[in-house]
Amino acid sequence: MLYPQPMTRLIHELSKLPGVGPRTAQRLAFHVLTLSDEEVGKLAEALLEAKHKIGFCTICGQLTETSPCATCRDPGRDQTLLCVVEEPKDVIAMEKTRIFKGLYHVLGGAISPLEGIGPEELRLKELLDRLRTGSFEELIIATDPNIEGEATALYLSKILHPLGLRITRLARGLPVGGDLEYIDEITLSKAFEGRTDL
Repeated sequence: MLYPQPMTRLIHELSKLPGVGPRTAQRLAFHVLTLSDEEVGKLAEALLEAKHKIGFCTICGQLTETSPCATCRDPGRDQTLLCVVEEPKDVIAMEKTRIFKGLYHVLGGAISPLEGIGPEELRLKELLDRLRTGSFEELIIATDPNIEGEATALYLSKILHPLGLRITRLARGLPVGGDLEYIDEITLSKAFEGRTDL
């Protein structure tokens, strides 16, 4: 059975979201149809507000309403520590631990030749500029413990060693193939405390 065109379009648009396949998109579309006009309006407003008001920090690359972000503007943060993560969601995971008090740099992804993502697609130039002009003493590489994250960590280690910084990687207590966003605070805290030199 074919759906009416507006329903087909809604399912198609919802299926573009990451992790949402055709069946989940279909379920979400049917749920949207059960909502009141007011609830659908609030959902649409929230989507548009997020899209128009949230951007990326011009310094670190994390999500923010104002740039530079609150973390980069905070004089209480340790200006000698820089933690490199793949995505803005990883900054949130780190902040939940309340362990790390330094600054962040979001790469915007990880090296993945199969997906056509090389070093030039990442925010590496911005990272190098920050390291050359800042007063950083230690760079903590906190990429995901999967193949892409490991490749990115090795690449960073190789290009950054000449700068004379201490370069560390989170300890291997993190599960291989996992994403930082889904790791509990205790495991992430222990991994932070047990980081090692590369």
